Amino acid sequence: MNTAGSGERSAGPARGRNWRALRDRLLADPRFQRWAAAFPPTRPLARRESRALFDLCAGFVYSQVLLACVELRLFDALRHGPVESADLAGRIGLEPAAAERLLQAAAALRLAERDGMRWRLGPLGAVLSGSPGIAAMVEHHRLLYEDLRDPVGLLRGGGAPTRLSRFWTYARAEAPAGVDAASVVSYSALMDTSQALVADDVLDAYPVRRHRCLLDVGGGEGAFVTAAARRAPRLRLMLYDLPPVAARAAARLEAAGLGRRATVHPGDFLQGPLPGGADLASLVRVVHDHDDADVLRLLGNVRAALPPGGTLLIAEPMSGQAGTEPMADAYFGFYLLAMGQGRPRTPEAVMGLVRAAGFRHVRLRRTARPLLASLVVARA
Repeated sequence: MNTAGSGERSAGPARGRNWRALRDRLLADPRFQRWAAAFPPTRPLARRESRALFDLCAGFVYSQVLLACVELRLFDALRHGPVESADLAGRIGLEPAAAERLLQAAAALRLAERDGMRWRLGPLGAVLSGSPGIAAMVEHHRLLYEDLRDPVGLLRGGGAPTRLSRFWTYARAEAPAGVDAASVVSYSALMDTSQALVADDVLDAYPVRRHRCLLDVGGGEGAFVTAAARRAPRLRLMLYDLPPVAARAAARLEAAGLGRRATVHPGDFLQGPLPGGADLASLVRVVHDHDDADVLRLLGNVRAALPPGGTLLIAEPMSGQAGTEPMADAYFGFYLLAMGQGRPRTPEAVMGLVRAAGFRHVRLRRTARPLLASLVVARA
């Protein structure tokens, strides 16, 4: 037994813990904080950390500035070029002083930029102006803000139904397949925009043209299958979702000229069975909306629908990856808590559920923006 080697291995973690304990004591000491802010070599780091801490405190205000810009259609007003301040105030329906206050806040957040007596889009505002899906999510967040008014109460649970659980009707329905058509209109449209945000990243990471038929489970109104159809002209398309959502998908696909290539199947994917005939099945932003037991049931139904060697794609934001922590663990952690089911998972946790459902050759595929979606691929 190499006792020297084992001692060296245990010393490493111990040194790391000791260093972190020292770091925490120093950072908590007001005298060290003042020294670090004044000492030239540490001054940039101290300022950066102070800014990060302030951003955490002010984050809700920032989100409300963004919400005001979206609701007042500021980015639409600036999309075609700089606008005089007085004219812009009239376009967004604010008094000049109020418009100036909003625009100064938007400029601080890189949403707008002053151009003499005029205003133009800032870098982030330009991105938002071309991304209606992001704007839709910003407006949707009004519900989340209501649910987060008491975050400790939300964590403890046992309160009244949340706004998000009432919005996502399937999350609280005992029989999701029986939800009425009116109750799915808002969430189905929002799901369509959120799927469109990630579809191209997924299709860049995994070429679907090698397959003959795609079954998109929980496919909403068809954003993903529509994007897949553009990439693979010979690919047959199948979509499965709750009856009222499936009816909306059928109309959308027909209007998009895909009626002959696509078949839409209504039902509850937790109950099954799913339709057969596809050699590729996709779950786009579906798994993280459900608890482990339901995920295993869903994956079992997908596996039963695929032929031996058929392929499964799971695409969604996943935690535990560098750069995704704020989105996966903070944002989705609390969003799904307010929704009433599901949780963010690491790729390892997702792959563990996939293996437990009987899939093999499970692997993680790189995507261009893991912040929006990571991709797990497996074989039946």
